[in-house]
Amino acid sequence: MSITQQATPTSASAPERPGGAVEGPRPSTRSGSFWSSTNGRRVLDAVSFFARFFMAYTWIAAGVAKLDNHLNMTQAIMAYEIFTPQWSDLLARLIGPLEIAGGVLLLLGIFLRQASKVATVVLVMFIIGIAQAWVRGLGIDCGCFSIEPNMDKVAMDYFVTILRDIGYIALSVWTIYRPFKRFALHP
Repeated sequence: MSITQQATPTSASAPERPGGAVEGPRPSTRSGSFWSSTNGRRVLDAVSFFARFFMAYTWIAAGVAKLDNHLNMTQAIMAYEIFTPQWSDLLARLIGPLEIAGGVLLLLGIFLRQASKVATVVLVMFIIGIAQAWVRGLGIDCGCFSIEPNMDKVAMDYFVTILRDIGYIALSVWTIYRPFKRFALHP
């Protein structure tokens, strides 16, 4: 075979296009998973946005509800039968402002991961407190969002409250691993 008679670069597996151009391997229509695509990232960003700002709203709303009801908050904490009256009073004074501070950190995007880690730990402690009251048969008002005296001694729905807090933990954990950093002052 002479130099002028060498085989063309076409092969049986690469069909020719009209005009003699060789068609290479077909590109895959799936270039990765949905989550790595632009639309997938938008969905993940939307979930991250929701998690961050919903948790910020929740913490701020819960903290503001506790600011004006110091006495009722102290009674709600004492109903758990874990702390002495002095500790219950101290916690009643601290919980509201600390919840507001955590919510503001999430809202402004300051130390997002750290604030979410603290929120997760606090929520786990809340669940432990609620679960121990449930197991012991205590009729409590959780003291979560509305601090009203429980005159009827109607116990809250422990299971639903614990499930709600687990949902909040899921949002906090999401924010730890995939924080929404847009509009954040110091992520």
